[in-house]
Amino acid sequence: MWKRHRQEQEMCRTRVMGNVNGPEISGSRGNFAFMTINLPMLALMAKEKFPTNEEQRIKLFYELYDKYIDMCHDTLLKRYEVISHKKVKNFPFLMGQGVWLDSEKLGLEDEIAPVLKHCSISIGFCGLAECLVALVGKHHGESDYAQEVGLGIVKHLRERTDAYTEAEHMNWSTFATPAESTSGDMARACQKKFGKVPGVCDREYLTNSFHVGVYYKTSFKHKVDVEAPYHAYCNAGAISYIELDGDPSMNVPAFEQVVRYMHDKNMGYYSINHSVDRDPVCGFTGIIASECPHCHRREDGHYHEVVKREVDD
Repeated sequence: MWKRHRQEQEMCRTRVMGNVNGPEISGSRGNFAFMTINLPMLALMAKEKFPTNEEQRIKLFYELYDKYIDMCHDTLLKRYEVISHKKVKNFPFLMGQGVWLDSEKLGLEDEIAPVLKHCSISIGFCGLAECLVALVGKHHGESDYAQEVGLGIVKHLRERTDAYTEAEHMNWSTFATPAESTSGDMARACQKKFGKVPGVCDREYLTNSFHVGVYYKTSFKHKVDVEAPYHAYCNAGAISYIELDGDPSMNVPAFEQVVRYMHDKNMGYYSINHSVDRDPVCGFTGIIASECPHCHRREDGHYHEVVKREVDD
């Protein structure tokens, strides 16, 4: 139902700003650790018990949700308590060379608790789209009601992490997890328990965080409109993607329109992807129309390769 992460692999969108114990800066600080909740798993558990009663299904979902939020909190807090008793000499670069905030005030034999208090600790989520299909029959990209339920789910996690911050004077935060391998692991976990449930776990992956699934075809504006409100709740970091079906340099005004629209909708972090071609003969990488712009070769049996960034969102 939840997963700890190897952070060097899955920290591409982390945002470390708020700090109840010192200056709100991003430098000289970091995210201590995070865990991710498998939202579709909880929704399927609730649906199994209440297959026809949506109100009871959602009620049970929140009961399970709170249980696993508590478990994530307790596990992360225990880990924090153990690491905080480590000494500066155990971290000769981060602490010993004064990289972390306030670490220059400590000696080699001092514990790092006075420094670790500046870090953030995050609880994340994966598969909101599939979770909504299990709970209400549609995901947030195809239903205003599902969007309302989805915003409530993420808002609830933010309220819980804010409450932890206030009660414990630590930097708890809500993370739209960059679920690289996690999206596949959690899909398989759902399949193992419930089988391949259509629209929920019948693919090899769950949809990344709060994203509208890549399998759902829609306009870039609609995708942005749906995803933008979630950014405000995810103070540990979030990202949204738009994928273009052509060379953006061929229509710069349209490209600028996409960027401005995402900006104006108050997205905190966003990315625009497009396919990249490769000529297997000369090795040119870029956009290839009818012929390679480097060697001017047209396809003559050696077909140009299309390199496409697959996003599990």
